[in-house]
Amino acid sequence: MKVKVIPVLEDNYMYLIIEEHTREAVAVDVAVPKRLLEIAGREGVSLTTVLTTHHHWDHTRGNAELAHLRPGLAVMGADERICALTRRLAHGEELRFGAIHVRCLLTPGHTSGHMSYFLWEDECPDPPALFSGDALSVAGCGWHLEDTAQQMYQSLTKILDTLPPQTKVFCGHEHTLNNLEFAQKVEPCNDHVRAKLSWAQKRDDDDIPTVPSTLGEELLYNPFLRVTEDPVREFTGQVAPAQVLEVLCRERARFQLALEPPQTQVRALLALQWGLLSTPQEK
Repeated sequence: MKVKVIPVLEDNYMYLIIEEHTREAVAVDVAVPKRLLEIAGREGVSLTTVLTTHHHWDHTRGNAELAHLRPGLAVMGADERICALTRRLAHGEELRFGAIHVRCLLTPGHTSGHMSYFLWEDECPDPPALFSGDALSVAGCGWHLEDTAQQMYQSLTKILDTLPPQTKVFCGHEHTLNNLEFAQKVEPCNDHVRAKLSWAQKRDDDDIPTVPSTLGEELLYNPFLRVTEDPVREFTGQVAPAQVLEVLCRERARFQLALEPPQTQVRALLALQWGLLSTPQEK
């Protein structure tokens, strides 16, 4: 299994997964279809399927055009709001692409129909892979919640956290630097956060993606997976894990807003006042 990491739009990632024996390919979260097809052509693979993590525009905007360019293409996901969807997937459903197994994991929180995809090959020494969309990112998660914090907590800790620690995490956005800066604010004495932040700053300077991480690494520095740790509880002033997560989401939103240019901040505040946006606490 070969994974091509494809940066697109402002900070999104789409992925091309290649079965190296059959040369069949599967795409995840198609945003720029012509670029995807160019890469598939250079790799000499046959693109048969799109796996979509959730319905947001920046993860689905290329589905319709790609389906038009590739008649018979399967577009799969868990949410009927996904553009050009041809097959709706269920939690726990398994797919097969040559030697590649795919387990579909419903991970609501960021959206109600968010699906993550766990991939592995039999008798292969390479670690498995998780395509987590906006459910889990490097040192963060999709902190704008369509569902409740309790649902997000269940997705992160009862579903994703149970996967093997060596699992490679391929997320939907390059938010690593900001996520780690927030993680340092939450846990200023966490050496793992400090080391990962230094590493991410160099990657950013060199314009190199920070994906993938591993689930084992995430448990060391991702505050959204560390909601039972004392420093994280102290930062939020809460004890119950879902409440800790809810406060983390709210504080992460405030942290992000402070990073935006003043004009953007004003627009966001007006949108909140007019009811065009909701805060994580209101979800």
